Amino acid sequence: MSGIVLTVRGRVTRILADDSSPPRHQRFIIRTARGQTLLVAHNIDLARRAPVRPGDRVIVRGKYEWNDQGGLLHETHFLPRGPSGWIRLARTGRTYR
Repeated sequence: MSGIVLTVRGRVTRILADDSSPPRHQRFIIRTARGQTLLVAHNIDLARRAPVRPGDRVIVRGKYEWNDQGGLLHETHFLPRGPSGWIRLARTGRTYR
């Protein structure tokens, strides 16, 4: 099941190095309440960096792509066509798109 838009709640478990090849992406891992891990790839050429840190609770909306490690959420930013994604950080209540 890939290519669908999902909104997922989870806790940040790990911050990864940015993908520095254009387009650049902020990358971090979240774990859902059901134990699924997801890589979040947030395009920082199109959106502000979300100041997440390990332990933060987040809600992330983006396009889901399945992989054998749990999956990937990307397009977590404004899209001129189609449903836009975002990252909401619980400790601040702010949304990054």
